[in-house]
Amino acid sequence: MKDEGSDNQLGSYLRARRELVSPAQAGLPPGGIRRVPGLRREEVALLAGISPDYYLRLERGRDTNPSPQVLGSLARVLNLDDVERTYLLGLAAARPRAPRRKRPEHVPARVHQLLAHLQIPAFVEGRAFDVLASNPMAVALSPRLRPGENRLRSLLLDPEEQAFQQDWAKATADFVAALRTTIGDDTDNPRFVELVGELALSSQRFRTLWARHDVRNLDGGTTTVHHPVVGELRLHRDKLPIDDVILVVYYPDKGSDSDEKLQLLAVLSPTEPTEPTDPTEPTDTADSRSADTPR
Repeated sequence: MKDEGSDNQLGSYLRARRELVSPAQAGLPPGGIRRVPGLRREEVALLAGISPDYYLRLERGRDTNPSPQVLGSLARVLNLDDVERTYLLGLAAARPRAPRRKRPEHVPARVHQLLAHLQIPAFVEGRAFDVLASNPMAVALSPRLRPGENRLRSLLLDPEEQAFQQDWAKATADFVAALRTTIGDDTDNPRFVELVGELALSSQRFRTLWARHDVRNLDGGTTTVHHPVVGELRLHRDKLPIDDVILVVYYPDKGSDSDEKLQLLAVLSPTEPTEPTDPTEPTDTADSRSADTPR
């Protein structure tokens, strides 16, 4: 991730967010020819109550220790929400550290037992959206939820996953922003470097979203998907942290049409448990993809 500003995360984030705020949104009058998208540096400085020279130093990484008051003013000018403000504060607080050794993400044995007992789609994901373990209902819902798959890679590169999502554009934006949030200042993590590098080469959609520096949490919610066998399903999603991994469950409203369809899917699905694999090892599916549309 060096080529996209990992040594100056704070400056990269400020610049990306500045370019997304229009003069009208900032309360400035329109007019004149603007050679840059969004706000100019001097406009941000004026609205934040700091000198243009100081703001320039922040964007260029020459000053990495702004006060909370300055960051709060910048967050206000850039229209940051609570998640984005927290992310900004975290970037400013980051300090250089020694590279970390790669530590495999581990699914506790009790979680494998839990997956075997759940009668709804459930799986375990790592910080980079690697599927570490799943139950048969999860695989019946989507073969891309087998252990060894990566949810973001599937979303961006697999046409079947794109057809599966009712709102693919929103899903990709949410996932990429959530990955950016998860990474934070941990830019030397080998798994993050590998995944971002792969997707930057393979997907124009990823490159566009990554350049925006959007950040958000991807927690619980409700989604609609198009299953190739049972049709449209409206499912709730909950994410439950367990040790260093996340248990993800999907479930419908009781007695709903989606509930009946999910029960039908359970009858049609295999019952063999899925075996955990190392998500960082290439799979046949992953190896065959090198563009937005697989070969």
